[in-house]
Amino acid sequence: MANLSTFDLNLLRVLDALLIEHSTVKAGERLGLSQSAVSGALGRLRVALEDDLFFRSGQRLEATEFALSLRDPLQEILGRIELLIGQRAVFDPAFSETTFRISGSDFFAEMLMPQLAEHLALLAPSMRVHLVDLVPDDRVGALARYEVDFALLPETQLPDWAEGVPVFSASFSVIARKKHPRLIERGIKKGDVMPLGLFCELGHVLFSTEGHPTGVGDEALARVGRSRDIRMTLPVFSGVYRAVAGSDLIALLPTALANRVAGSVDFEIFRPPVPVDPARLFLIWHRRYSVSPPHQWLREQICDLLKSYDDA
Repeated sequence: MANLSTFDLNLLRVLDALLIEHSTVKAGERLGLSQSAVSGALGRLRVALEDDLFFRSGQRLEATEFALSLRDPLQEILGRIELLIGQRAVFDPAFSETTFRISGSDFFAEMLMPQLAEHLALLAPSMRVHLVDLVPDDRVGALARYEVDFALLPETQLPDWAEGVPVFSASFSVIARKKHPRLIERGIKKGDVMPLGLFCELGHVLFSTEGHPTGVGDEALARVGRSRDIRMTLPVFSGVYRAVAGSDLIALLPTALANRVAGSVDFEIFRPPVPVDPARLFLIWHRRYSVSPPHQWLREQICDLLKSYDDA
């Protein structure tokens, strides 16, 4: 196996990039190297470590079992080295050109990103932030694969390599289109409690990224021995409230979001007939960034901006 005294430690950065990108071209782009330089480094790694490390599978490089066993320890070691050599640098957001990727639903496109854009324009004008919608049931795993820096998601069990903080708890309201015939017939006005019978009888639109036909509203109804009629699921909140505005269907929507968009979308807001458990939203990240000054700074900004939506 490799002798540390003769091993080129720069090759570890190449191995790390290949484990992230699974492509010599993309690894080169990440490192600022040519594709041929990355291929040459991979050849030297194979000799030094006495393993093929990667094999071709279509257009993608797949890692061998040995290479995969190196991935997490290597990322941790490189992260510690980066912090070690950069610890004397004073972080100033005004001059930071760091780019961050945040995984989250379109709720945050409406409730976070406009305020964050204004905030960064004042305090960190060269910082870039991207909100991305990755595979919803693997948003935590995306942190380990370097696909995102943060994830915003409902409270969940975290692996030991992840950390998280609660950012706010969201209550829910009922929304229905303006001049809904059944509500007019019953004399129900916006802000009223929607009667339980009518709530269960009307068709519902449900936010579900995976198409699951149940949610927090069903848990609340089950506690009083009732159920509702889910007619449609949609993977984005904007689809939910626009479907409600254009039909006789109703929906449960986070109250903060309902209040934000009610003025521009044709629906009205009502109180639910049964207590609905609030959703606790968390900001989570990989422990490799826990003491990174830019990461810490942006975490604080996001938490401060989102805490105003805590209404539960």
